[in-house]
Amino acid sequence: MSLFKRCGRKLAAFGAIAATACAPAPAIEPKAASPAMWKVADKDTTIYLFGTIHLLPKDTKWRSPAFDRAAAGSDTLVVETRIDEANPTATIGELFKLAMADGLPPIAERVQPDKKAALASAIAKSGLPAQAFDKLETWAAAFLLLGVQFQELGLDPGSGVESALKKQFEAGGKPIGELETNAEQLGFFDRLSEDAQRKFLATVLEDPATMKPQFKGMLDAWSRGDVRGIADSFNADLGDSPELRDALLLKRNANWARWVKGRLDQPGTVLVAVGAGHLAGDQSVLTVLKQQGVKITRVQ
Repeated sequence: MSLFKRCGRKLAAFGAIAATACAPAPAIEPKAASPAMWKVADKDTTIYLFGTIHLLPKDTKWRSPAFDRAAAGSDTLVVETRIDEANPTATIGELFKLAMADGLPPIAERVQPDKKAALASAIAKSGLPAQAFDKLETWAAAFLLLGVQFQELGLDPGSGVESALKKQFEAGGKPIGELETNAEQLGFFDRLSEDAQRKFLATVLEDPATMKPQFKGMLDAWSRGDVRGIADSFNADLGDSPELRDALLLKRNANWARWVKGRLDQPGTVLVAVGAGHLAGDQSVLTVLKQQGVKITRVQ
């Protein structure tokens, strides 16, 4: 596709809920990691901004002493949206509340002829009846089929950064907040035009085998804390669809920057963990904050 050539871009731009579509999968070789982290602070408030990947190969090593100190010293964790991975019924319910519609053409008619075989294969692997997809809006059908792609890339839902952090903060009795509700995050997709939704579906139907080396490059950039590489590998192709870029990246970055700046008015230490693509590039959360006069210090 010309849009989101790498699965990692989907993980960054499509949001945390996409990760719930995945099932356990075989491990990829574990890699040590030191992802980028920044700090925003005033006299009584510290906010750490940490770029994540929502799903990772099993046993990926991403923690460092600097990160562990930041996490241990934080009073609160804030993620994109809160999801109960053990019981995602509420999240799935929100998806279907928005996703069902009457009078839709069959899902097979919403892809180009050269994608029909891939669509049929992905639906078969999903374990869901083909007729169910005909009743879904195009974005929602694509959302559910992401799980097939992630599984074939060997990504483990239990190994994502947010999953580990939520367990850590819950065990410590510390609160966990969210920047968006499940309904708000899904609403970004639901408001896309049909043309943009079909582009999204086309990206999901790419051959996972061709994306494995590309995903490895993306993961390596994240692991090294290579911010320029992150911007290139996560967000570059969003420029091919201004509507998707605006809805899934720019508006959300502006909203989150506003939240960070406002949070400085309250004392305490907060760890904010969001998709790495939102913290890289010339229109990232960090860029918006700098434009508003907020001082940012890289700490990893």
